[in-house]
Amino acid sequence: MTNGPHHWITTPITQAILHGALELETTARGVRPHRLPARARAQCNDPQLAMVESQPSGVRLVFRTTSSAIELDVLPTRYLYAGVPPRPSGVYDLVVDGQLVQQARATGGDVVTIDMGTGAVSKQSSEPGTLRFSGLSSHEKTVEIWLPHNETAELVALRTHARLEPGRAESRKVWLHHGSSISQGSNAPSPTTIWPALAASIGQVELINLGFGGSALLDPFTARTLRDTPADLISVKLGINLCNTDLMRARAFTPAVHGFLDTIREGHPATPLVVISPLYCPIHEDTPGPGAFDPDALAAGKISFKATGDAAERKTGKLTLRFIRDELQRIVTQRAGDDPHLHYVDGLTLYGETDFAELPLPDQLHPDGPAHGRIGERFGRLAFGHGGPFGAARD
Repeated sequence: MTNGPHHWITTPITQAILHGALELETTARGVRPHRLPARARAQCNDPQLAMVESQPSGVRLVFRTTSSAIELDVLPTRYLYAGVPPRPSGVYDLVVDGQLVQQARATGGDVVTIDMGTGAVSKQSSEPGTLRFSGLSSHEKTVEIWLPHNETAELVALRTHARLEPGRAESRKVWLHHGSSISQGSNAPSPTTIWPALAASIGQVELINLGFGGSALLDPFTARTLRDTPADLISVKLGINLCNTDLMRARAFTPAVHGFLDTIREGHPATPLVVISPLYCPIHEDTPGPGAFDPDALAAGKISFKATGDAAERKTGKLTLRFIRDELQRIVTQRAGDDPHLHYVDGLTLYGETDFAELPLPDQLHPDGPAHGRIGERFGRLAFGHGGPFGAARD
Protein backbone atom coordinates (compact mmCIF):
# COMPACT_ATOMS: atom_id res chain seq x y z
CA MET A 1 0.00 0.00 0.00
CA THR A 2 1.32 3.48 -0.92
CA ASN A 3 0.67 6.34 1.47
CA GLY A 4 1.00 10.06 0.67
CA PRO A 5 3.55 11.98 -1.37
CA HIS A 6 6.59 10.19 0.04
CA HIS A 7 5.36 6.81 -1.15
CA TRP A 8 5.65 5.09 2.17
CA ILE A 9 4.83 1.39 2.08
CA THR A 10 3.10 0.09 5.19
CA THR A 11 3.85 -3.53 6.11
CA PRO A 12 1.73 -5.41 8.65
CA ILE A 13 3.66 -6.31 11.79
CA THR A 14 3.36 -10.07 12.19
CA GLN A 15 5.41 -12.82 13.74
CA ALA A 16 6.99 -13.39 10.34
CA ILE A 17 9.18 -10.33 10.94
CA LEU A 18 9.25 -10.42 14.75
CA HIS A 19 12.01 -12.49 16.33
CA GLY A 20 12.36 -13.32 20.02
CA ALA A 21 8.68 -13.04 20.99
CA LEU A 22 6.58 -16.08 21.81
CA GLU A 23 3.23 -14.43 21.14
CA LEU A 24 1.83 -11.31 19.47
CA GLU A 25 -1.32 -9.83 21.02
CA THR A 26 -3.60 -7.62 18.94
CA THR A 27 -4.57 -4.51 20.93
CA ALA A 28 -6.87 -1.58 20.25
CA ARG A 29 -3.94 0.42 18.88
CA GLY A 30 -1.51 -2.11 17.48
CA VAL A 31 0.20 -5.34 18.47
CA ARG A 32 2.03 -6.12 21.72
CA PRO A 33 4.86 -8.69 21.82
CA HIS A 34 4.81 -11.11 24.73
CA ARG A 35 7.63 -13.26 26.05
CA LEU A 36 5.25 -15.63 27.80
CA PRO A 37 2.28 -17.25 26.04
CA ALA A 38 -1.27 -16.51 27.19
CA ARG A 39 -1.63 -19.88 28.90
CA ALA A 40 1.36 -19.14 31.11
CA ARG A 41 0.26 -15.57 31.82
CA ALA A 42 -3.16 -16.84 32.92
CA GLN A 43 -1.55 -18.92 35.67
CA CYS A 44 -0.06 -15.98 37.55
CA ASN A 45 -1.71 -12.69 38.54
CA ASP A 46 1.49 -11.01 39.74
CA PRO A 47 1.63 -7.44 38.35
CA GLN A 48 5.43 -7.55 38.39
CA LEU A 49 5.53 -10.53 36.05
CA ALA A 50 2.84 -9.03 33.82
CA MET A 51 4.92 -5.89 33.47
CA VAL A 52 8.29 -7.48 32.76
CA GLU A 53 7.18 -10.23 30.37
CA SER A 54 5.55 -7.55 28.19
CA GLN A 55 8.82 -5.61 28.07
CA PRO A 56 10.34 -6.99 24.87
CA SER A 57 13.89 -7.75 25.93
CA GLY A 58 15.66 -9.47 23.06
CA VAL A 59 12.70 -8.94 20.71
CA ARG A 60 13.47 -7.39 17.34
CA LEU A 61 11.92 -6.74 13.96
CA VAL A 62 14.02 -8.43 11.28
CA PHE A 63 13.59 -7.89 7.55
CA ARG A 64 15.43 -7.31 4.28
CA THR A 65 14.88 -4.17 2.25
CA THR A 66 16.56 -1.61 -0.01
CA SER A 67 14.77 1.28 1.72
CA SER A 68 16.94 4.18 2.83
CA ALA A 69 14.39 5.30 5.43
CA ILE A 70 12.25 3.49 8.00
CA GLU A 71 9.45 4.70 10.25
CA LEU A 72 8.01 2.78 13.18
CA ASP A 73 4.99 4.04 15.12
CA VAL A 74 5.10 2.77 18.70
CA LEU A 75 3.15 3.23 21.89
CA PRO A 76 5.46 2.78 24.88
CA THR A 77 4.27 2.10 28.42
CA ARG A 78 6.64 3.28 31.12
CA TYR A 79 6.40 2.42 34.81
CA LEU A 80 7.34 4.90 37.51
CA TYR A 81 7.47 4.42 41.27
CA ALA A 82 6.36 7.32 43.44
CA GLY A 83 9.33 8.78 45.28
CA VAL A 84 11.85 6.89 43.14
CA PRO A 85 13.85 8.71 40.45
CA PRO A 86 12.60 7.68 36.98
CA ARG A 87 14.85 5.59 34.81
CA PRO A 88 15.67 6.75 31.28
CA SER A 89 13.12 5.91 28.60
CA GLY A 90 13.74 2.86 26.46
CA VAL A 91 16.10 2.81 23.49
CA TYR A 92 15.43 1.29 20.06
CA ASP A 93 18.59 0.00 18.37
CA LEU A 94 18.79 -0.10 14.57
CA VAL A 95 21.20 -2.78 13.37
CA VAL A 96 22.07 -3.09 9.66
CA ASP A 97 23.92 -6.18 8.45
CA GLY A 98 25.02 -6.90 11.99
CA GLN A 99 26.23 -3.38 12.83
CA LEU A 100 24.56 -0.90 15.17
CA VAL A 101 24.02 2.24 13.08
CA GLN A 102 21.35 4.35 14.81
CA GLN A 103 19.39 4.64 18.04
CA ALA A 104 16.12 6.34 18.92
CA ARG A 105 13.74 6.90 21.83
CA ALA A 106 9.96 7.03 21.53
CA THR A 107 7.88 10.01 22.56
CA GLY A 108 4.29 9.85 23.76
CA GLY A 109 2.80 6.68 25.14
CA ASP A 110 1.38 5.75 28.53
CA VAL A 111 2.86 6.28 31.99
CA VAL A 112 1.87 4.07 34.93
CA THR A 113 2.78 5.40 38.38
CA ILE A 114 2.86 2.99 41.33
CA ASP A 115 2.86 4.11 44.95
CA MET A 116 4.71 1.33 46.78
CA GLY A 117 3.51 2.60 50.14
CA THR A 118 -0.23 2.54 49.43
CA GLY A 119 -0.37 0.23 46.42
CA ALA A 120 -2.23 2.89 44.46
CA VAL A 121 -1.76 2.82 40.68
CA SER A 122 -2.48 5.71 38.33
CA LYS A 123 -2.17 5.87 34.55
CA GLN A 124 -1.71 8.74 32.10
CA SER A 125 -2.35 7.96 28.44
CA SER A 126 -0.97 9.67 25.36
CA GLU A 127 -0.67 9.10 21.62
CA PRO A 128 1.87 6.86 19.87
CA GLY A 129 5.19 8.32 18.80
CA THR A 130 7.10 7.82 15.56
CA LEU A 131 10.68 6.59 15.33
CA ARG A 132 12.48 7.73 12.17
CA PHE A 133 15.64 6.13 10.82
CA SER A 134 17.03 7.76 7.69
CA GLY A 135 20.20 8.07 5.63
CA LEU A 136 20.53 4.32 5.18
CA SER A 137 22.18 2.81 2.14
CA SER A 138 19.89 1.83 -0.73
CA HIS A 139 21.44 -1.60 -1.26
CA GLU A 140 19.62 -4.70 -0.08
CA LYS A 141 20.38 -5.26 3.56
CA THR A 142 19.19 -7.07 6.66
CA VAL A 143 17.63 -4.63 9.11
CA GLU A 144 16.96 -5.35 12.77
CA ILE A 145 15.09 -2.98 15.06
CA TRP A 146 15.73 -4.13 18.62
CA LEU A 147 12.89 -3.10 20.92
CA PRO A 148 13.63 -1.68 24.39
CA HIS A 149 14.40 -4.19 27.12
CA ASN A 150 12.96 -2.03 29.91
CA GLU A 151 9.57 -0.75 28.75
CA THR A 152 6.49 -2.19 27.06
CA ALA A 153 6.15 -1.34 23.38
CA GLU A 154 2.99 -1.70 21.35
CA LEU A 155 3.86 -1.66 17.66
CA VAL A 156 1.41 0.42 15.63
CA ALA A 157 2.79 0.71 12.08
CA LEU A 158 5.96 -0.04 10.08
CA ARG A 159 6.74 2.00 6.98
CA THR A 160 9.55 1.88 4.43
CA HIS A 161 10.24 3.52 1.07
CA ALA A 162 10.77 0.11 -0.54
CA ARG A 163 9.13 -3.22 -0.03
CA LEU A 164 10.52 -5.59 2.55
CA GLU A 165 10.57 -9.30 3.14
CA PRO A 166 11.09 -11.24 6.35
CA GLY A 167 14.68 -11.76 7.40
CA ARG A 168 15.87 -15.32 7.19
CA ALA A 169 17.58 -17.05 10.11
CA GLU A 170 17.30 -20.73 9.15
CA SER A 171 21.08 -21.18 9.30
CA ARG A 172 21.33 -20.02 12.90
CA LYS A 173 20.61 -22.14 15.91
CA VAL A 174 18.15 -20.88 18.53
CA TRP A 175 19.38 -20.13 22.05
CA LEU A 176 16.59 -20.03 24.64
CA HIS A 177 17.62 -18.32 27.88
CA HIS A 178 15.79 -17.73 31.17
CA GLY A 179 16.90 -15.55 34.06
CA SER A 180 16.21 -12.52 36.25
CA SER A 181 16.31 -8.76 35.69
CA ILE A 182 20.04 -9.09 35.04
CA SER A 183 19.24 -11.32 32.07
CA GLN A 184 16.42 -9.00 31.05
CA GLY A 185 19.05 -6.27 30.92
CA SER A 186 18.43 -3.97 33.87
CA ASN A 187 20.91 -1.04 33.89
CA ALA A 188 22.21 -1.84 30.39
CA PRO A 189 22.08 1.26 28.17
CA SER A 190 20.30 -0.31 25.19
CA PRO A 191 18.76 -3.60 24.03
CA THR A 192 21.77 -4.83 22.05
CA THR A 193 24.08 -4.25 25.05
CA ILE A 194 22.32 -6.57 27.50
CA TRP A 195 24.60 -9.49 28.25
CA PRO A 196 22.49 -12.22 26.54
CA ALA A 197 22.36 -10.18 23.32
CA LEU A 198 26.13 -9.72 23.41
CA ALA A 199 26.70 -13.43 24.05
CA ALA A 200 24.28 -14.34 21.23
CA SER A 201 26.27 -12.12 18.87
CA ILE A 202 29.48 -13.92 19.82
CA GLY A 203 27.81 -17.30 19.37
CA GLN A 204 26.06 -16.22 16.14
CA VAL A 205 22.76 -17.64 17.36
CA GLU A 206 19.14 -16.50 17.44
CA LEU A 207 18.25 -15.33 20.95
CA ILE A 208 14.94 -15.89 22.72
CA ASN A 209 15.35 -14.08 26.04
CA LEU A 210 13.05 -15.12 28.87
CA GLY A 211 14.80 -12.96 31.44
CA PHE A 212 12.06 -11.61 33.72
CA GLY A 213 12.86 -8.91 36.27
CA GLY A 214 12.11 -10.17 39.77
CA SER A 215 10.50 -13.29 38.33
CA ALA A 216 13.07 -16.05 37.86
CA LEU A 217 11.29 -18.03 40.57
CA LEU A 218 11.19 -21.65 39.35
CA ASP A 219 7.58 -21.16 38.29
CA PRO A 220 6.10 -24.30 36.68
CA PHE A 221 4.50 -22.26 33.88
CA THR A 222 7.93 -20.88 32.97
CA ALA A 223 9.38 -24.38 32.91
CA ARG A 224 6.55 -25.51 30.64
CA THR A 225 7.19 -22.53 28.35
CA LEU A 226 10.85 -23.55 28.09
CA ARG A 227 9.75 -27.14 27.47
CA ASP A 228 7.36 -26.20 24.67
CA THR A 229 9.53 -23.62 22.87
CA PRO A 230 11.63 -25.01 19.99
CA ALA A 231 15.31 -24.44 20.74
CA ASP A 232 18.74 -25.85 19.94
CA LEU A 233 20.43 -24.53 23.10
CA ILE A 234 18.96 -23.71 26.52
CA SER A 235 20.28 -21.96 29.62
CA VAL A 236 18.67 -21.08 32.93
CA LYS A 237 20.22 -18.58 35.34
CA LEU A 238 18.78 -19.19 38.78
CA GLY A 239 19.14 -17.83 42.28
CA ILE A 240 19.09 -14.08 42.83
CA ASN A 241 15.30 -13.69 42.71
CA LEU A 242 14.77 -16.69 44.97
CA CYS A 243 16.97 -14.94 47.50
CA ASN A 244 15.78 -11.35 47.22
CA THR A 245 12.10 -12.28 47.22
CA ASP A 246 12.61 -14.64 50.18
CA LEU A 247 10.23 -16.92 48.34
CA MET A 248 11.22 -20.35 49.62
CA ARG A 249 13.46 -22.23 52.03
CA ALA A 250 16.20 -24.75 51.34
CA ARG A 251 13.75 -27.64 51.80
CA ALA A 252 11.64 -26.41 48.89
CA PHE A 253 14.49 -25.12 46.73
CA THR A 254 16.20 -28.39 45.83
CA PRO A 255 13.06 -30.31 44.74
CA ALA A 256 11.86 -27.23 42.86
CA VAL A 257 15.10 -27.06 40.85
CA HIS A 258 14.84 -30.76 40.03
CA GLY A 259 11.22 -30.32 38.98
CA PHE A 260 12.08 -27.30 36.82
CA LEU A 261 14.82 -29.22 35.02
CA ASP A 262 12.63 -32.34 34.71
CA THR A 263 9.95 -30.29 32.96
CA ILE A 264 12.42 -28.76 30.50
CA ARG A 265 13.78 -32.21 29.73
CA GLU A 266 10.29 -33.47 28.85
CA GLY A 267 10.45 -31.36 25.69
CA HIS A 268 14.21 -31.21 25.19
CA PRO A 269 15.62 -34.55 26.35
CA ALA A 270 19.05 -34.15 24.72
CA THR A 271 19.35 -30.41 24.07
CA PRO A 272 22.47 -28.78 25.59
CA LEU A 273 21.20 -27.27 28.85
CA VAL A 274 23.31 -24.95 31.00
CA VAL A 275 22.48 -24.05 34.60
CA ILE A 276 24.08 -20.74 35.60
CA SER A 277 24.39 -19.85 39.27
CA PRO A 278 24.19 -16.27 40.63
CA LEU A 279 26.69 -13.53 39.88
CA TYR A 280 28.51 -11.95 42.80
CA CYS A 281 26.19 -9.67 44.78
CA PRO A 282 27.58 -8.62 48.20
CA ILE A 283 24.27 -7.75 49.83
CA HIS A 284 22.99 -11.33 49.43
CA GLU A 285 26.14 -13.45 49.53
CA ASP A 286 25.58 -14.39 53.16
CA THR A 287 22.48 -12.36 54.07
CA PRO A 288 19.03 -13.67 53.14
CA GLY A 289 16.25 -11.57 51.70
CA PRO A 290 13.89 -10.06 51.25
CA GLY A 291 15.60 -7.30 49.36
CA ALA A 292 14.26 -3.75 49.52
CA PHE A 293 14.96 -0.25 48.33
CA ASP A 294 17.56 1.46 50.51
CA PRO A 295 15.69 4.41 52.10
CA ASP A 296 18.89 6.38 52.69
CA ALA A 297 19.74 6.19 49.00
CA LEU A 298 16.21 7.22 48.04
CA ALA A 299 16.46 10.22 50.33
CA ALA A 300 19.56 11.22 48.38
CA GLY A 301 17.73 10.81 45.07
CA LYS A 302 19.38 7.51 44.14
CA ILE A 303 18.18 3.95 43.64
CA SER A 304 19.92 1.29 45.67
CA PHE A 305 18.95 -2.00 47.25
CA LYS A 306 19.70 -3.70 50.55
CA ALA A 307 19.12 -7.10 52.12
CA THR A 308 16.74 -6.98 55.06
CA GLY A 309 17.20 -10.54 56.31
CA ASP A 310 19.40 -11.74 59.15
CA ALA A 311 22.43 -13.96 58.48
CA ALA A 312 21.44 -16.03 61.52
CA GLU A 313 18.28 -17.06 59.64
CA ARG A 314 20.37 -19.30 57.40
CA LYS A 315 19.98 -21.93 60.10
CA THR A 316 16.24 -21.99 59.42
CA GLY A 317 16.79 -22.64 55.70
CA LYS A 318 16.66 -19.09 54.37
CA LEU A 319 18.49 -18.84 51.07
CA THR A 320 21.71 -16.97 50.38
CA LEU A 321 23.66 -16.80 47.13
CA ARG A 322 26.54 -18.80 48.56
CA PHE A 323 24.18 -21.65 49.48
CA ILE A 324 22.40 -21.50 46.13
CA ARG A 325 25.65 -21.79 44.15
CA ASP A 326 26.79 -24.80 46.13
CA GLU A 327 23.40 -26.52 45.83
CA LEU A 328 23.01 -25.83 42.11
CA GLN A 329 26.45 -27.29 41.45
CA ARG A 330 25.60 -30.35 43.53
CA ILE A 331 22.28 -30.83 41.72
CA VAL A 332 23.85 -30.56 38.27
CA THR A 333 26.68 -32.92 39.21
CA GLN A 334 24.16 -35.44 40.52
CA ARG A 335 21.96 -35.26 37.40
CA ALA A 336 24.84 -35.15 34.90
CA GLY A 337 25.54 -38.84 35.51
CA ASP A 338 22.35 -39.62 33.60
CA ASP A 339 22.25 -36.41 31.54
CA PRO A 340 25.51 -35.82 29.64
CA HIS A 341 24.09 -32.72 27.96
CA LEU A 342 23.54 -30.90 31.27
CA HIS A 343 26.21 -28.38 32.29
CA TYR A 344 26.94 -26.01 35.17
CA VAL A 345 28.45 -22.51 34.94
CA ASP A 346 29.49 -20.81 38.16
CA GLY A 347 28.18 -17.24 38.03
CA LEU A 348 31.32 -16.05 39.79
CA THR A 349 33.32 -16.89 36.64
CA LEU A 350 31.14 -14.37 34.79
CA TYR A 351 31.16 -11.66 37.47
CA GLY A 352 32.99 -12.22 40.74
CA GLU A 353 34.38 -10.34 43.69
CA THR A 354 37.31 -8.84 41.77
CA ASP A 355 34.92 -7.70 39.04
CA PHE A 356 32.78 -5.98 41.67
CA ALA A 357 35.85 -4.12 42.91
CA GLU A 358 36.55 -2.86 39.37
CA LEU A 359 32.98 -2.54 38.04
CA PRO A 360 30.73 -2.22 41.10
CA LEU A 361 26.98 -2.72 40.89
CA PRO A 362 25.63 0.86 40.85
CA ASP A 363 22.50 -0.07 42.80
CA GLN A 364 24.08 -3.02 44.67
CA LEU A 365 22.09 -5.45 42.56
CA HIS A 366 22.29 -4.87 38.79
CA PRO A 367 25.37 -4.64 36.53
CA ASP A 368 25.92 -1.46 34.52
CA GLY A 369 26.77 -1.27 30.82
CA PRO A 370 30.49 -2.16 31.09
CA ALA A 371 29.69 -5.06 33.42
CA HIS A 372 27.02 -6.36 31.02
CA GLY A 373 29.70 -6.24 28.35
CA ARG A 374 32.11 -8.26 30.46
CA ILE A 375 29.48 -10.86 31.43
CA GLY A 376 28.29 -11.26 27.84
CA GLU A 377 31.82 -11.60 26.50
CA ARG A 378 32.77 -14.14 29.14
CA PHE A 379 29.67 -16.26 28.70
CA GLY A 380 30.02 -16.04 24.92
CA ARG A 381 33.60 -17.34 25.05
CA LEU A 382 32.88 -19.96 27.71
CA ALA A 383 29.64 -21.35 26.29
CA PHE A 384 30.20 -21.01 22.55
CA GLY A 385 33.93 -21.54 22.47
CA HIS A 386 35.63 -24.78 21.45
CA GLY A 387 34.76 -27.43 23.99
CA GLY A 388 32.07 -25.28 25.59
CA PRO A 389 28.54 -26.59 26.19
CA PHE A 390 27.25 -24.65 23.17
CA GLY A 391 30.43 -24.96 21.10
CA ALA A 392 28.82 -27.18 18.49
CA ALA A 393 26.41 -24.34 17.63
CA ARG A 394 29.19 -22.65 15.66
CA ASP A 395 30.34 -25.76 13.79
